[in-house]
Amino acid sequence: MENRQYFDTDNLITTYFRQSLPVVFSMMITVIYNLADTWFIARTNNAMLVAGVSLCSPLFMLLMAIGNIFGQGGSSLIARMLGRGEREGVARVSAGCFYAAILVGVVVAFPLVLFREPVLKLFGASAETLPHAMEYYTVLAVSAPACILSFIHSNLLRSEGLSVQSVIGMIAGSLLNIVLDPILISGLGWGARGAAVATVLGYLLTDVLYIFIVRRKSQCLSMNPAKARLSGEEVRQILGVGTAAAITNIASAVCVVFMNKFLAPYGDDRIAALGIASRIITIVQLVLVGFSFGGIPLFGFLYGAGDTEKLKRILRFCTLFLCGTALLFSVVLCLLATPAIRLFIDHAGIIAEGTRILRWQVSGMVFCAIVLLFTCLFQALGKAPQALIMSVSRQGVLFILVFIIATTVAGYNGFLAAQLISDLLSAVLALLVYRTIARG
Repeated sequence: MENRQYFDTDNLITTYFRQSLPVVFSMMITVIYNLADTWFIARTNNAMLVAGVSLCSPLFMLLMAIGNIFGQGGSSLIARMLGRGEREGVARVSAGCFYAAILVGVVVAFPLVLFREPVLKLFGASAETLPHAMEYYTVLAVSAPACILSFIHSNLLRSEGLSVQSVIGMIAGSLLNIVLDPILISGLGWGARGAAVATVLGYLLTDVLYIFIVRRKSQCLSMNPAKARLSGEEVRQILGVGTAAAITNIASAVCVVFMNKFLAPYGDDRIAALGIASRIITIVQLVLVGFSFGGIPLFGFLYGAGDTEKLKRILRFCTLFLCGTALLFSVVLCLLATPAIRLFIDHAGIIAEGTRILRWQVSGMVFCAIVLLFTCLFQALGKAPQALIMSVSRQGVLFILVFIIATTVAGYNGFLAAQLISDLLSAVLALLVYRTIARG
């Protein structure tokens, strides 16, 4: 089997953009969906509704984390298998990841629904925000299998070089969500429940389209249950890389809980401001994620093929490119912070606090870019311990430590500065970890 059937390694930069731009495009559709979702909710001018829905973001991060165990863990292994020419192994791994995601989704849905009230209180829900949060949370928790499954083939298709096809399902689901939001939230008056139903229907459309695409377009991925047989070593590699990727999402959810709990004494308006600012920050983060994740199949393929010189060359380019992109977006959002917040809600207090939060959060995006890129590199190379280290840094143990110290020392100002400090320290850690791998 010719390696070049999947990736053109003679034109690295062109191949990188061919793989990453569709991912970035899909991420931008996701950005539009996130902003539209927030806009339609915020247009109600009900701060409790905005805060209630914002409080449910850790649940979404948890479902994404579970999907990424099998999506990113499987895609990393598949890319390296293709580099080695192991096509039959790819069929087994892809089928195994597909059915494992469905099974785990069914299993986790039960405790998520059963313990929804104590979980939401843990997330920081107050008596005023709990009813709205409960409506959104319940719909999303019941639909956990569909949500988790949507993250599988979006990753696996890219590992085969089908980057364009990998974004079709995601784009279609996001567009359906955008169309349904105003109808269900305001038209039918369903509020938070309407936003959640629109989200779930988008995921279901994504799942159906991915099944169709795999059956029609893929040359080596499989959904045949008879082929879902994984060796112990394959399971170890999938879970090693996938769990590291999942911990990133779980840690992010924990950090959101920490921030919401800290803000609770300041009032639900501050939580609403954080929710809106966080959605805007998603614009920068998802672009960086798209360019970082877009490189994973190419990184893994080159590593599997043993072409370390080309791997180092494309990594240098990606580092410079991503840092420059992050800097540009950060400057723009700092300058336009106030009008950006005002687009979503006409509330003077939320606008003022949202502006402060947004400017502080985007100030460390260059460091965030470094962390994202090298975390994706470690995942692509199958370096599970190194990927795990990064997964518990920027939005994990390191952030929590910085957050506790900063808020203890400086109170609310420490809350504002915690992410910037964590981003800087995590970027330094990423470069140090990479040096240990390069020397080895």
